[in-house]
Amino acid sequence: MARCWTHWRRRFVKFAKDTPSEICDEMVERIAQLYAIEKEIRGRDPATRVKIRQRFSRPIAEALRPWLEGCLQQLSSTNELTRHIRYGLKRWAGLTPFLDDGRLEMDTNGVENAIRPIPLTRKNALFAGSDDGAKTWARIASLIGTCRLNGINPEAYNAATLRKILDQHMQSDIAALMLWNFRE
Repeated sequence: MARCWTHWRRRFVKFAKDTPSEICDEMVERIAQLYAIEKEIRGRDPATRVKIRQRFSRPIAEALRPWLEGCLQQLSSTNELTRHIRYGLKRWAGLTPFLDDGRLEMDTNGVENAIRPIPLTRKNALFAGSDDGAKTWARIASLIGTCRLNGINPEAYNAATLRKILDQHMQSDIAALMLWNFRE
């Protein structure tokens, strides 16, 4: 599962507003370096993105984790900043897949922005009925937003995918059902 760097970054920005912190300033700066690289490669093909990420983004990300672990040594375990650091370190495996897959983004901003203008959907999400219903709604909304971002008709993709599943699509070939393999 790919995680969102923006959500993690936001924790440090909010903390630093109330409590000036060199750790927060440094963290925000390091994430800004990653975003600067992403800005340069946006719109390029996945292979090129991975190549550039391997050369420039990976060293930043690989240096970030031990630095944060060192910061934890300096902080009290009850410090709120410690919670923010641990939040990301626990999700590290989900924060770094973009380094190895040029199809992935560093964050979920694109999908969130794509679904934000739909007021009816937002209202409906408030009444999902249960936690499981809310998770299902989030999955569907993310899928539709991702389709739109990639110029794919969500209805056509969903219909084709469901048809393949109903036609006994082989579970071992699940990659063929992925959005990036869809052709109308």
